[in-house]
Amino acid sequence: MHEGPFSGKHILITGGAGFIGSNLAIRLISEGAIVSIVDSMIPEFGGNLKNLEPIRDQCELHVADIRDEHSINYHIAGKDFIFNLAGQTSHMDSMRNPFADLDINCRAQLSLLEACRRSNPKATVLFASTRQMYGKPDFLPVPETHPIRPVDVNGINKMAGEAYHTLYQAVYGIPTCCIRLTNTIGPRMRIRDTRQTFLGIWIRRLLEGDPFEVWGGDQIRDFTYVDDAVNAMMLAASNPVSYGQVFNLGGPPPIRLRDLAELLVETNGAGSYKIIEFPADRKPIDIGDYQADDTKIRNALSWSHKTTLREALRQTLDYYRERLSFYK
Repeated sequence: MHEGPFSGKHILITGGAGFIGSNLAIRLISEGAIVSIVDSMIPEFGGNLKNLEPIRDQCELHVADIRDEHSINYHIAGKDFIFNLAGQTSHMDSMRNPFADLDINCRAQLSLLEACRRSNPKATVLFASTRQMYGKPDFLPVPETHPIRPVDVNGINKMAGEAYHTLYQAVYGIPTCCIRLTNTIGPRMRIRDTRQTFLGIWIRRLLEGDPFEVWGGDQIRDFTYVDDAVNAMMLAASNPVSYGQVFNLGGPPPIRLRDLAELLVETNGAGSYKIIEFPADRKPIDIGDYQADDTKIRNALSWSHKTTLREALRQTLDYYRERLSFYK
C-alpha cells in the first residue's frame, strides 16, 4: 500500500514525455499517484515515447500543446498537483524565433495560471524555472537574491513565466513554487543535439565512437542528477512552506568543462574530445561561469543531492548504451 503526499492524487505533468517530466512521472506513479501527461511531442522540444516505456500503461498521455488554451482548461480540471515543466529550452532557438519562445515560455504560462484561477485555484503548481535568468553572474555561488539580468530571449520569457507564478500565488492564493534549475543530467535527457544541454551531444558522440567538442573548456558549471531534481520538485510541491517561494537547485561541487570532459571519458572507459574556441555566434549569450547557491532549498525543505557527478555520468552512459538508437 502506497503512503505519502502523492498517493491517490490526480497529477498533471506538462512536458511529461520529456527528460525531467518522464522521470518525475515514473517516480510519482511508483508512489501511487494518478498521472496525466500533456506533451506536444514536437521533435524540437524533447518529447520521446521511449521515455515513458516503463509506465506507458499506467499513465494517460495527451498529445496537446500548452499554447492551446482550450486544451489546458480541460486538462487542469480536477488535478491536485500540476508540475508545469513544458517549455522551450534552447537559448539559440529563442534568439532565432523569439515569438515562439514568447508564446511557450510566457503566454502559455499565463494561460495555465488563468485556467487555474478560474476553475481549479486549489491545485498546487510547481514551475520549472531556470538559472539562465541571472545572466552573467557577478559572483559565485549565485543566490536567489542575485540581480536578474537575462542575456537571451529565453531567459527573459522564463523570468516572466516565473513572475506570473509568484504573482498568482500572492494575489489569488494559488499555491505555486518555482525551482530554478541548473544543468540537469541523467537518463532520458536529450542527446540528439544541444537544445537541452551540451552534455547530451557529448554523450552521443562518445557512444558513437567519435570525439566530442568542448567549447572553451575553462567555464565552470554545476550539475544536478535528474533523480535529485525530481526529489526537490516533489518536496517543494508537497510542503506548504514552499508556496510563493523561488528556489535555486544545485548539485555536486562545480567543475571546469575540460575536467568534466576528462571525467566523462574516464567513466566511459574510452573516447576522446577536442577543445575548440567558443563559437562566435554563441558568445554573446553565454553566461560564463555558474554555480548555484542552493542553501535556501536545503534549509527550507531539507533537500540535498544524493548522487555524485561521477555516478550521475555512469548511470547516464549505461542508460544510453542500451538505447542509443531511440534517442539519435
